[in-house]
Amino acid sequence: MEKLKKIIEDNSTGWGKIFDYFIQSLIITSLVTFCISTLPDLSNKAKEELDTIETIVVIIFSIEYIIRLAVSNKPLKYIFSFYGLIDLIAIVPFYLSSGIDLRAIRVFRFLRIFRALKIVRYSKAIVRYRVAISLAKEELVLFFLATILLLFFSSVGIYYFENPVQPEAFKSIFHSMWWSVATLTTVGYGDIYPITVGGKLFTFFILMIGLGIVAVPTGLLASALSKARDLENERDH
Repeated sequence: MEKLKKIIEDNSTGWGKIFDYFIQSLIITSLVTFCISTLPDLSNKAKEELDTIETIVVIIFSIEYIIRLAVSNKPLKYIFSFYGLIDLIAIVPFYLSSGIDLRAIRVFRFLRIFRALKIVRYSKAIVRYRVAISLAKEELVLFFLATILLLFFSSVGIYYFENPVQPEAFKSIFHSMWWSVATLTTVGYGDIYPITVGGKLFTFFILMIGLGIVAVPTGLLASALSKARDLENERDH
């Protein structure tokens, strides 16, 4: 059992890497077959072949889930963990929709798209992102709160500039928030825009701040990713 646990949970070993690559290939295969199954005018034979592949993949995923449950030191903790829930979501829709003729139940099959989340477990880069977010979570939360405040103040500002001349476009501060979101994110849809001199000047300053809003979290994550990589290298050595 310990040997099996090492293969499943430790991808630094030879067999562990083979297991990881095997599961990754199954995930990609499942997603590709799901996309193919949405093509119109598929022959019955093609549909049967896709269903067969789907069944095989789900059976293997189910076996993987059971094995992970069996080798886990704390099965309940695994079941309700992030990865455990992803593993479960990847297989449950298949069993919920199989053998039932009710058309409404087939909606469960669309939940197969969540199988893509299983790739998170097997990607070191994605795991590194999770570590990076954990390292920078306080800064990111502070930045998020500052962004919310800026969103509010910019909505208030543009409302007072533009409401007198564009009462329909800027009916209230809440209506003005759409302009603030589009401007601060530098998307600039252009469906509502200022026409007063004060509003245009205000927009200019908000756009400058918006460029910073895009850059700051990028810098925080880049720094955190560098730290995460250093921690990973230290652990490997």
